[in-house]
Amino acid sequence: PELSIENGSGLSRTDRASAATLAALLQAAWRSPVMPEFIASLPLAAVDGTMKKRLLGEPVAGQAHLKTGLLSDARAMAGYLLDAKGRRQIVVMLMNHPNAPDAEGANDALLRWLYSK
Repeated sequence: PELSIENGSGLSRTDRASAATLAALLQAAWRSPVMPEFIASLPLAAVDGTMKKRLLGEPVAGQAHLKTGLLSDARAMAGYLLDAKGRRQIVVMLMNHPNAPDAEGANDALLRWLYSK
């Protein structure tokens, strides 16, 4: 299955979600009547939450609402980015690998690239 959630922690061995499924969920959330509250609940790059110390002083700062996730061998990032041309982009990046802790730089590079396109 493309989506299987046993609990919300992400620690279950049966939890599964594809990047495409998460992107579809984000698209549906964008069209939802509760979208403003949902967006406000996501950390803002370089401003608060898990994104507070990332992308400081960069053009993309303050332009991406993102949920991050981390486990010992996994890193995840999903949310919305307002690019330099004013277009809203959906962003999903999932890494499952022993080197996943090194993925933060790749995540930030993806955000910079998407912002500038």
